[in-house]
Amino acid sequence: MTPVNFRSLDLNLLRVFDEVMAERSLTRAAHKLSLTQPAVSNALRRLRDVLGDDLVVRSGHGVEPTHRALALWPPVREALAQLQESLAPGVFEPATATSTFVLAMADATAATLVPGLVEIMEREAPGISVRVLPLTTRDPRRLLEEESADMAVGYFPAVLADLTARAQSGSVIAFDSRRIYDGEYVCVMRQGHPLAGEPLTLDQFCLARHMLVSFSGRPFGFIDEALASLGRERRVVLTVNQFFTAGRVVANSDLLTVLPRHFVPVTGIADALVLRTLPLDVPAVHVDALWRRRGPQQAAIDWLLLGLARAARHTFPN
Repeated sequence: MTPVNFRSLDLNLLRVFDEVMAERSLTRAAHKLSLTQPAVSNALRRLRDVLGDDLVVRSGHGVEPTHRALALWPPVREALAQLQESLAPGVFEPATATSTFVLAMADATAATLVPGLVEIMEREAPGISVRVLPLTTRDPRRLLEEESADMAVGYFPAVLADLTARAQSGSVIAFDSRRIYDGEYVCVMRQGHPLAGEPLTLDQFCLARHMLVSFSGRPFGFIDEALASLGRERRVVLTVNQFFTAGRVVANSDLLTVLPRHFVPVTGIADALVLRTLPLDVPAVHVDALWRRRGPQQAAIDWLLLGLARAARHTFPN
């Protein structure tokens, strides 16, 4: 790796680098920076000379970053965002704002939070729009890095553990998180199910036929991990990617599934379902918001976080 003389580095080159990485296009980056494309190309050439790496290579109608560029981008973007926030702190006025927020969350999370959030928007921020995307992963960092979503809301224990470890090691962290609410998972079955008349035992649970809600489609989830730690397993015969689908299927079959307790009332078929305490210890379900640090946009993110927390209190008043 080529040594860099930081004192001679033109920091404007890092702004160009950040925009090219975000847009994956010299033309779009030039437009965002109010520069000509040759000026952007020249800035990248100068930065290549300093760093001794190509940084990006042409690919189709845009560019693709090198491994060195991918490693450099998070700390560069974070540093630029912090500098911009210090020099020009953002202001967000919800009553007059016309922002659009893109949120990634599972259907159960959306059913919990979105009704209350809409009430807040209608009352306090009528010009704001929200788009909800399906959350299909337990690690949404790439989704956020690619700016496909402004924020992901869900159960991300492995991601938060990784970010904590990185922070403790002194690494620059490009993400922030905040707890929105805590939930509990329960076993759900139809009314009249052979197991519905008494407390559920571990043996009964393992011998039953199960449906798993899996965002990735992988037929092994955190319940299976908890069972494996006990030397037990269950038979998953159906995997779906939505909690609503799971509720409908269970109501009309002898399958068992595991759902968030607070989600069952919003299914519209709660009267057709029976809830039983899980016969094994599983980790508490912490639903967190995860987002990229964005400098002057943080004021808007703060408002959104407060709105989500207030919406959660509609379901969890205590």
